[in-house]
This record gives sequence, C-alpha cells and structure tokens, in this order.
Amino acid sequence: MVGSYQDRIEKQDRVARVRRGAGAPILLTSHEAVSWYLEGVRTHVSLAGPPVLAVRADSDGDTLFVADNEADRLIAEELLPSDADRIVRVPWWTPPAVAAAEDVRSSSALGEAVLAAELRAVRARMLPAEISRYRSLGRDLARAVTDSLANGIGPASSERDAASVVATGLVSRGIDPLVVLVTGAERVSYRHPLPTAALLGARAMIVVCGRRDGLIANATRWIGAAVDDEPILAVERAFLDASVPGARLDEAFAVGCAAYGRFGFDADEWRRHHQGGPTGYAGRDPRATASTFDVLVENQAFAWNPSAPGVKVEDTMLHSAEGWEILTVDERWPSVEYEGMRRPTTRGY
Repeated sequence: MVGSYQDRIEKQDRVARVRRGAGAPILLTSHEAVSWYLEGVRTHVSLAGPPVLAVRADSDGDTLFVADNEADRLIAEELLPSDADRIVRVPWWTPPAVAAAEDVRSSSALGEAVLAAELRAVRARMLPAEISRYRSLGRDLARAVTDSLANGIGPASSERDAASVVATGLVSRGIDPLVVLVTGAERVSYRHPLPTAALLGARAMIVVCGRRDGLIANATRWIGAAVDDEPILAVERAFLDASVPGARLDEAFAVGCAAYGRFGFDADEWRRHHQGGPTGYAGRDPRATASTFDVLVENQAFAWNPSAPGVKVEDTMLHSAEGWEILTVDERWPSVEYEGMRRPTTRGY
C-alpha cells in the first residue's frame, strides 16, 4: 500500500464537490479515475484489460465493486484499510463497471463520460504524496532507459533488442512498460514506431511510457549520430511557456503549434502527430487539441512531445509555483542547456 490518507481525504472532497454539483452519485470506472481516487492502486491484471474494480461515490461514502478473484490480493497489498471495509465482491464473470452500474443504488448515478471534464479538473492539481511518487517514478524510469541502452546496444542491435532491454529495465524497477517504441535510422519517419527486426543503424529513437502507483511517466531519448536539437527544443519551449496556471489547454496548444513555422519547420508539422499535453494517471489527460478547453492549474504534470522527421523531444514535467521541474531526469544522460533548462540530447553509441 502506497497511499496517503491525507491525499485520499482531499480527493474525496474534490469528487464530492463534483457530485453535489451534478446532484447524483458518481461512478468511477476507468483506470485513471479509479487509480487516482484510490491512491495509486493497481487497477489492472492485463495491461490491455479493463479495471478489476469500480467505485461509486455517494453522499454516504464510497462503495468499491471488486472482482471476487482479485479482492483478497487488493485488500492485502493495494487498498487503504478504510477502502477495504467498503467492498462489494463481484463474480469474475461480471465486469466491476457493469456491476456498479446495475447495483440498485446506482440507478441515478452518473458515469465518467458525462463528467469527463469535471473529473479531469479534479485530477489536475497534484497532491504532496502524489508528487513524491511521481518524482520517484520519473527518476527510476529515466535511469532504467540510461542503464538499458548502455547494455551493449549499438548500431548492429535490432529495434527489438533495444525494446527488450528497456522493457526489462522498467519491469525490474516495478514499472509497467505501457509503451516501448523504437526506430532505427531507416524508420525515423514514423512517429509511433513499433519495434521490428530492423537494425538501429546510425541513429535511433526510443520512446517509453511507464506506469507505477497509477502514475504514468513519458520520455523520449535518441542514441547514435547527433543532429541539431535547438529547433525542436524551441518548439517545446513555446508549449512550456504557454502552459501556465489560468491558461486554457487549447490556447497553449495553439501557441506551441504556431512555433513550428517560426523555427524552420513546415508550419503544418503539428498536424502529423499529436503534441502531448497534461499527464498523470493517463498517458495524456487529456491529449491537447484545438477543442480541449481545460483550465491549467498549479502543480500539474505535462508531457509535451513536439516532433518532426528525425527529431523529437519529450519528458514528464511538473509545473509548480517555482517553475518547471523535469521528473524524468538522469544526470548521466547527456544534455544541453536551453533557455535555463537542461534538455536531453543524443547520446553516442
């Protein structure tokens, strides 16, 4: 159990405000909402499967609908004792989200689809225990990538070789490898390069998204031949400078997208891949677009990832009253200073 009682009470208060505004109980059924609300509980068995528990938040407290074959493990290893006392065991053949929705007391309850924006808003400002866990995750993820790629990975290694050692490094640190992308020199035009048997060659990109305690850290690293990083760092900086408390996400997105043309890229480069956005208990929460109107807040995490053919930059960062803190940092990885921030550069083989 990694949860904080103090943070848990604050989260209950935040959801209660949404519940009172909606005038109905709330059903939390997604990985990001349930894990956030229950203080980092592991909501999965299969990484590709649905959550093994759901929550109904009502005026008289929370009810947890838990798959019966997972309940004992969750009580012993995951849940806060106060949550373990409010469990409804669900037969393994009934998804907990379905059981929660069909429970007689849930007839008036509202699901996440109806309250998506409101629930993102209550997740956005991270609490002290969450920030501590996020720092630990970011540091471990960055170190795992550094260590893995120093383990005999070179131009003659295949993309799958690199993906294998990176995934192993993440798992050994208790991090779920949600995404491990690798491209060698022949495939750098692909923005989501699932690893193949192709060789890394002169220059390669590795992208990782790893989850621990419900939180997801995202990072991109390059190895091999160096290129001029400054233009893509300038685009990233435009996104960062626009991501200030009180601004809207669509506004920050527009500022960053407009920077491509200013720094020598095709002005429409942003159309060829998503640009990232806020992060935390989802890889992007939400992915920034011209129609995401979320208001940004203090102590919110971001993972912007501007890219163009052969270049990309991405780290998980926290924006607090002190400014930007890079969470996915390993001082051993080569870096350059760009406008007061240390940013990763290409590491040679």
